[in-house]
Amino acid sequence: MSFLFKHHATAAAVATFLFSPVGDASAQALLNVPAPANAAASASPTALNEVTITARPESAGALSVPAQQLSGAALTQRQGSTLGDTLDSLPGVANSSFGPNVGRPVIRGLDGDRVQILQNGGANMDVSGLSFDHAVPLDPLTTERIELLRGPATLLYGSSGLGGVVNVIDNRIAREPAFDAQGGAMGKAELRAGGAARERSTGAMVEAGNDRFALHVDAFDRHTGNLRVPQTMDCSLNGVTTRQTRVCNSASHTQGNGVGATLLLDRGYLGLSTSEYRSSYGTVAEPDVTIGMQRRHTVMEGEWREGGDLLQALKFQWGHTQYTHTEYPGAQVGTRFDNAGNDVRVEARQQAKALGHGLQLDGVVGLQREGNRLTAQGTEAFVPSSRTQSTALFTLQTLKTAWGQVSAAARAEGVTVASLDHTDPTRFPAEEKRFNPHSVALGVLRNFRQGEAQNGWQLTSNLGWSQRAPKDYELFANGPHAATGTFEQGERRSTLEKATQLDVGGAWKAGPHAFGVTGFVSRFANYLSLQPTGEFKDASGTVVSASTPDRLPVYQFEGVQARFVGVESTAKLRMVGGQQALWTPNASHGNLDLELRADAVRADDLSYHRPLPRIAPMRLGADWVWRQAAWGARLGVLYAGAQNRVPNAGDVTTASYTLLNAGVNYHTHTGATHWMMFVKLDNLTNQLAYSATSVLTQTMGANAPPLAGRSLKLGLQASF
Repeated sequence: MSFLFKHHATAAAVATFLFSPVGDASAQALLNVPAPANAAASASPTALNEVTITARPESAGALSVPAQQLSGAALTQRQGSTLGDTLDSLPGVANSSFGPNVGRPVIRGLDGDRVQILQNGGANMDVSGLSFDHAVPLDPLTTERIELLRGPATLLYGSSGLGGVVNVIDNRIAREPAFDAQGGAMGKAELRAGGAARERSTGAMVEAGNDRFALHVDAFDRHTGNLRVPQTMDCSLNGVTTRQTRVCNSASHTQGNGVGATLLLDRGYLGLSTSEYRSSYGTVAEPDVTIGMQRRHTVMEGEWREGGDLLQALKFQWGHTQYTHTEYPGAQVGTRFDNAGNDVRVEARQQAKALGHGLQLDGVVGLQREGNRLTAQGTEAFVPSSRTQSTALFTLQTLKTAWGQVSAAARAEGVTVASLDHTDPTRFPAEEKRFNPHSVALGVLRNFRQGEAQNGWQLTSNLGWSQRAPKDYELFANGPHAATGTFEQGERRSTLEKATQLDVGGAWKAGPHAFGVTGFVSRFANYLSLQPTGEFKDASGTVVSASTPDRLPVYQFEGVQARFVGVESTAKLRMVGGQQALWTPNASHGNLDLELRADAVRADDLSYHRPLPRIAPMRLGADWVWRQAAWGARLGVLYAGAQNRVPNAGDVTTASYTLLNAGVNYHTHTGATHWMMFVKLDNLTNQLAYSATSVLTQTMGANAPPLAGRSLKLGLQASF
């Protein structure tokens, strides 16, 4: 069950999930917003207006706008135990699940370090891209908003966002005053229970201050048990094998806290925050191994709003991260990864300039510096200790016109990746590599919308030429990788990963009705991919025959030519309620919307003429969404096609499946406290389904964990 408490001043800002592949198509809130505090005298539930966020608002101050966004009630409803699980099934986004406790987003077929994960626009600095069993140390429970960026705006943050940039935003540092001079307080608390993993989670947040100072405190705690699935599976512990309908060693305990303080100035703000994230979870692939993870993150951020002729604002951000990932085979410490690093960003926002003839130029230029040191110790440390440093200059310029806008971005980087001295120099020789990636992107928006309602079409297109420096593991890996069941080898001669990306789309809006579609193609001249060598090695690195027990197939990083082609689409139709409803304008029984979505991607290794691995199949989704006064309900279906395109003979294919989900919610209030109760039912038919994007589907064979079985989760939210 889940309880969420927020001050009345922010409850009315509960926002919706939005998707618009090209711009303005938007989805309205599943939940009605709680009543404001001045309605507290009434004991009956109060219906308020929906809140809608569009992907390209007409605000002249908007430089970049997320392609997709989750916030408020929609984020709470979709909230999973991992970032990948929370974003899974959004158009174009899948989950690279390593069981229920580990999941990174896969965007348009690209995963790992090709999807850049940020926290409040700053570097996250975990090592989740290093291995599939490394979790992302960001919890949706304390998140205010999740944004997905594509197109030229991604170059503001790095050259690794070839698939996209996922920005996880909290409110530990306040960017604007939330209270007047008299001051005030707001808070939230959350409890939830149920689901296929028997989740029990709690969370709380309090914010207080006035128009000159803001204080934020938050904390959360989550327990989950072994995941229930629609199939009986083997579980071997301490030499004893049992059969059960739960995934062995999939329980977890995660907790964290954060505090932030902000000085709110006449022309900006200055804030400092610190947070800690701790998690202990089973690895699923190894029934006797658990992982302990800890991350401490400190951030200082400030902005000076000059307001002069040349400079509109100057912003800086500094972050320091200490991260530890320890694997415990039994009670003993096994392999340990420590990562410590700093990142600094300075951005200068130009004052918008009118150029005449209806043209206006706006933009930002900046400098970013990152550095981290990774220390790897233990028998399964398949990478050496390493140091990575990068310095980048970037800019995004937007020319706004009477018919739309043109955006252009560029980024130039200097990257150094070094393998440090090691106790086994024959396996991990000390070596340093330098790279100078350069990336440019161009985006065009053509607006045909008219009138106050802005109905009609928008067309967009983005074209980018991107370069990415190889990561430390892509260069220097040389050892057994338990998560993939392979002996993994880097390629020291690797060069820059290079891609040309194009997407074209359109979005139509007419009152409550909306439709959007985007097609994309990404062509890689040098795609760094793990390729089988045909050899086998034992854990020590000695070449052995294919008949040797405990042999490991050797995979090596290699640059190949690759192509990703796909399409994403959404639609929303108002069926009942309002003058433009397709069935009946009678709103006495509430509003009923039909929301549709679809995506598909095809990925090919052009060098070896075979499919690339772990690509999501075609997916189709439909949701009936009903709202009336304080009540809301949703009934949804998700169909995923079979994925038969696998790289090698003998690789596991996945069958098609259909999942049915439902939910009901209710709003009320007592005094100044607003409540929302909800029930979620997932996988109503207890469908057996496997994820094509999970490496476990390939490495664990018949004992690979399927998706969660039928589950019921209850929730209660309140705001004060």
